[in-house]
Amino acid sequence: MHEVARKSVHMFFGVGIAALAYFLPREQMVALLAASIFVGFILVEGIRKGFRLPLTTMLIKNLEREGEYPGKGAFFFTASALFCVIFFPAKVTVPSILTLAVLDGVATLVGMHLGRHRITNGKSFEGSIGGIIVNTAALLLLISPLQAFAASLVGGLVELISPVDDNLTIPVCICILLIIMGV
Repeated sequence: MHEVARKSVHMFFGVGIAALAYFLPREQMVALLAASIFVGFILVEGIRKGFRLPLTTMLIKNLEREGEYPGKGAFFFTASALFCVIFFPAKVTVPSILTLAVLDGVATLVGMHLGRHRITNGKSFEGSIGGIIVNTAALLLLISPLQAFAASLVGGLVELISPVDDNLTIPVCICILLIIMGV
């Protein structure tokens, strides 16, 4: 499996989505995310029907996990970002999307290379701590140190224990936490 490439793409596009959510007005962000989901479904359905779409086919072939619906991770990421943009203010949405991009990606990469103590679902203590530390540093650009650490800690816990795909749950949980913390 190409997990390093997969998580690198996850982080690159996730940081891009967070940046767009920071700079674009809510209405434009909603339209962009909704259009991305719609176009993504068209592209994936075309590939499932046997069409060869150069970039999309290559990404799905090289980055998707075996046995998963093509584009599932990207769809879940985009859908959770869309949900957050619709229901929460940008000041909490941007850190929540950034947390999904950075924490999830870094935790996997650190866990793959340095993980020695497995916690659950093959995830390691070292990966979780690495993700929390790097994500806290990234969030300091947007929110206070206490809020950044709390969001990273909760994101790390959700990543470990979420009963469904963490691309769906991390951003929403972080938005709720930051609202409670008064961001």
